[in-house]
Amino acid sequence: MRIVFLDENTVVLKGDIDLGVLRKLGEYEAFSILPHDDPVPLSREAEVMIVNKVKVSAGAMKQLPSLRLICLAATGYDNIDIAAAKDIGIRVANVAGYAKYSVAQQVFAMILSIATRIHDYYGDVKGGEWQRSKTFILLKYHTFELAGKKIGIVGFGAIGHEIAKIAEAFGIQVLAHDIVDISRTGYENHSLDELLRSADILSINCPLTERTRNMIDSDSFTKMKKNAILINTARGGIVNEEALARALNSNLIAGAAVDTLSTEPPVEGNPLLGGVKNLILTPHTAWATRDSRQRLVNAIAENIKKYIREEFEGFVV
Repeated sequence: MRIVFLDENTVVLKGDIDLGVLRKLGEYEAFSILPHDDPVPLSREAEVMIVNKVKVSAGAMKQLPSLRLICLAATGYDNIDIAAAKDIGIRVANVAGYAKYSVAQQVFAMILSIATRIHDYYGDVKGGEWQRSKTFILLKYHTFELAGKKIGIVGFGAIGHEIAKIAEAFGIQVLAHDIVDISRTGYENHSLDELLRSADILSINCPLTERTRNMIDSDSFTKMKKNAILINTARGGIVNEEALARALNSNLIAGAAVDTLSTEPPVEGNPLLGGVKNLILTPHTAWATRDSRQRLVNAIAENIKKYIREEFEGFVV
């Protein structure tokens, strides 16, 4: 069985991940190609294709008669033509929940960075401002405590639930929102409008679908508190980037931290790249701790084993 990983470089950093669990399953070959490149030339005779962000269209699938399984090295599968895969008879398997600790950790790193302005103070110290201070302290920025605040979590799956647990340890009240029943979690399912109006921190943790695209828009920011901050570690297209830039520059909200953009890598002209104030921007790395990436590879191997055993429960198609 030939297994190809078309963008292994998006998961492995200088050999820090053990890929033995994949190599044991068949004739394994890895490539490092950019998203949107043609997957066909590298996948001929492959029965199993592993991709992270490489797009796999209906046309590509039709040119790969040996292909029987597409494994996503991710939770989201918007880069795969799911309808075509179903029609052709190709199984698709994603990995859910593998990054819940890593993403929740980064969400709070971002929240704490905004709350304490630690990155700004560190820059000032490096620039010599503390040395030039007239007093023992360099007091420049308004900071705030998390205790007693409210966090609105949009998308209450594995990641959202993990964020809630950490939030409560800080003394933050949790307001959860999801389009599905979350009663099993023990949390009440609030409306998105209530989260927008009540939350001091709004954390976006839902998938990107046509329903959620531009879900947080100009109207959303007018409903939010002036002291509110927005955290997006989900998908860039969920938050309208032009609306977010305007909201930050006009002080509609107090700050934001974003790990994902609508187009990645970003292109010239993206409104969040042009000196937007009170914004932290990271390059889609919230999920990417070594622990998380190893857990992801192990789960991909388990999906391939399930395919071999013809156990398809939990697969996308």
